Amino acid sequence: MHNDNSAILKELKELKELFSKLIGTADQSVENRFSEEALNKAAKDFLKMSIERGEWVKDDDVHKYIKPAPWNPGAFLRKEFAFANWSKRGHEYLYSKKDLIALGLELAKRNIDLNRYKEFLEDKAAFDKRMAAIDITQKPKSIGKPYKIPKGLKNITTSEIPKPDPELARQDIIRLKQEFKAGKFESYIDSYKGTHAMLKRIYYFEKYLEPGLKRSCRKWCEDFNYANEALKLITGKMEKFVVTDPAQIQL
Repeated sequence: MHNDNSAILKELKELKELFSKLIGTADQSVENRFSEEALNKAAKDFLKMSIERGEWVKDDDVHKYIKPAPWNPGAFLRKEFAFANWSKRGHEYLYSKKDLIALGLELAKRNIDLNRYKEFLEDKAAFDKRMAAIDITQKPKSIGKPYKIPKGLKNITTSEIPKPDPELARQDIIRLKQEFKAGKFESYIDSYKGTHAMLKRIYYFEKYLEPGLKRSCRKWCEDFNYANEALKLITGKMEKFVVTDPAQIQL
């Protein structure tokens, strides 16, 4: 039994020696070889070597593996795609190149333009916020009690207005589809999930567009999104409008 223990202790000692050489602390005293400071330094050195070998990618270089990438792509990937294989050096985030490539291939397979997807989420959030603001009332600021009921206040009520005939919203959408076709808006408007319209990026060519075209397209998007939202509030369902444009990105 004694011999067995000695053999185990000897093997552990040899493993510690090998590990200290691996992390670069073999030249330090036995007490300091595996200190928190030494291990932190070894981790930083290992990360530095990994970056030099190209295994980790800086935020500014994500676009090399996922094209096109939005501004500050790392934060977007962590939030929307739960991208977990990242590390941090100071204030700088680093991402696994292998996993970025895998995600990029997956997005390409699904025909997703990451930059446009970010714009879509922002545009949809802004529209939903405007719709929600219609029903929001500002709370009065008060000191002391959180409320005060005026004397004699009672019997002041109202009821919801009757919901419009859903056919009105459907007819509005039919009219908008005809207007879309007549104006050839498919070259300037994207339709995501068939329910949310959004103006394409036309900034660089805006000067050369037909006068009033951008305004008409923007108004069409607002009218379509409004009519579809109204239809959803009345019936619980939206009307789908998929644009037959080969350049479309359907999410």
